[in-house]
Order: sequence, then structure tokens, then C-alpha cells
Amino acid sequence: MQIETAILAPAAVLAGWTMIVFLWLIARRMPAFAAAGITVGSMPAGARGVDTEAQLSTKANWISHNYTHLMEQPTVFYPVVIMLALLGDNTALSVNLAWGYAGIRVLHSLWQANVNTIPVRFALFALSSLCLITLAARAVMQAL
Repeated sequence: MQIETAILAPAAVLAGWTMIVFLWLIARRMPAFAAAGITVGSMPAGARGVDTEAQLSTKANWISHNYTHLMEQPTVFYPVVIMLALLGDNTALSVNLAWGYAGIRVLHSLWQANVNTIPVRFALFALSSLCLITLAARAVMQAL
């Protein structure tokens, strides 16, 4: 069996983007922590970054929220594209849907981290979700 790899590229790009957002999160939140007088040593046992949100600027929290979002729905995207690759799906439709999903998620991140108006953010989320729903349906049909 030959594994089709074209569909894996968007997943690799999204994983790389997630690491960029992680570094962006550190770069934005560490100065915000310092400005609020928060240090790792001053946080109570068991505290999490989310526990400091009330003390930070809204924009400092947006990037953290987006990083969390990149740990949620994309966890379905990654195995779906792996399944499609293993099933030999290298069709233009599936590859384009995967690129659509990854690209829209990048746009979603940029929007949420910088502007964060809900109607646009929701539209981007809905469009990426439609791509993922279609990819998942294709994986189910091909696996059965």
C-alpha cells in the first residue's frame, strides 16, 4: 500500500502554526504577567494561567484562548488526514479541504489574537468546521 502524503502537508503546517502561536503566547503574556506583578513563584499551588486572566489585559488573554482552541477541534483534523492518507486519498477535493481547514484556522488565529470580533471569528470557525466535517465524512465513507 502506498501512503499518499499530499494530504499530510496541511496537517504539518497547522502543527507548525500551533507552535508559532505557542511562542506568540509566551511573547505576549510574559510581559503582561510582569506588568501585572505576577510571577510564577507568586502563584498559589495548583494555579493555572487561566486563573490570572482577570489581572491581564483582554488582548493578552486572546492569544491564550486561541492556543487553547488549537488544542481542541484540530485534534480531530490530525487523525482524519492521517486516516485519509492511509486510505490512499490524494484527491484534489480532500487535499483542498485539508488546506482550506488549515488556512482558515490560521486566519482564525490571526483574527482572534488581534481583533477578535465574534461575527468574523464565528464565520471563520464555521467555514473551517465545514471543511473538517466533509473530511471526516470522506474518511468514514472510505474506511467502510
